[in-house]
Amino acid sequence: MKVYCCLNQKGGVGKSTTTYNLGAGLALLGRKVLLVDLDPQANMTRFLGVTAENGSVTKLLTGEKEAKDIIVKRSENLAIIPSSISLSGAEFKLFAEPGRELLLKEAMEKVKGYDICLIDCPPSLGLLTVNALTWAKNIIIVLQPEFAPLEGVANLVDTIRIVKQRLNKHIEISGVIITMFDSRIKLHKEVITEVEKHFVKKVYTTKIARRSILAEAPSHGKSIFEYAPKDQACKAFTELAQEFIKRSGK
Repeated sequence: MKVYCCLNQKGGVGKSTTTYNLGAGLALLGRKVLLVDLDPQANMTRFLGVTAENGSVTKLLTGEKEAKDIIVKRSENLAIIPSSISLSGAEFKLFAEPGRELLLKEAMEKVKGYDICLIDCPPSLGLLTVNALTWAKNIIIVLQPEFAPLEGVANLVDTIRIVKQRLNKHIEISGVIITMFDSRIKLHKEVITEVEKHFVKKVYTTKIARRSILAEAPSHGKSIFEYAPKDQACKAFTELAQEFIKRSGK
């Protein structure tokens, strides 16, 4: 199973929307996908219309339950480990745990049967994000083409460098996905040019445009593929999933 952290340091950039729609797209293309909602806001969990009836990722990290007991199947090829607001309080308690950076990695060791795991990380660089970075080998940065989110990437890169030195020498930035893009805005094009200079070939060719329908679908507990299969946004995420497979070899 290839594990990817999907993150950015600034909220409101479409990270959760991108993560779960990418996962849904990969599932439709025949990949077995496991989503892990590691964000206390639990946006991805809500977006997929899932409830944490059997426990959330909080109980996984605290050792109260095994992953197999809380995984929720969303479709034949798509499953999720849900999150809940309880994760916010648990993060502080976990600081006292020995080997606290390895909690997620150790809890997921027995999980088999999936091709790809996408972790929706919180928009902060705390213990939860470090746990994800310690387990995964691949990072996908979800970036809105504005200068404020771009500035946050510098801190993110510093954190990745530290984790690579101390905890996980295998981790790498494998891709940058541009979301909430508007081709009519000059600033967006300028920011993308700067991002492509810095990350070279790691920026995905497929850009996710700013579309209101992407905000509507979650309120119905559906992916864009279920909610608006004929919309341009659905086509974009299909192309993004195809590009992901080509880049990852999965």
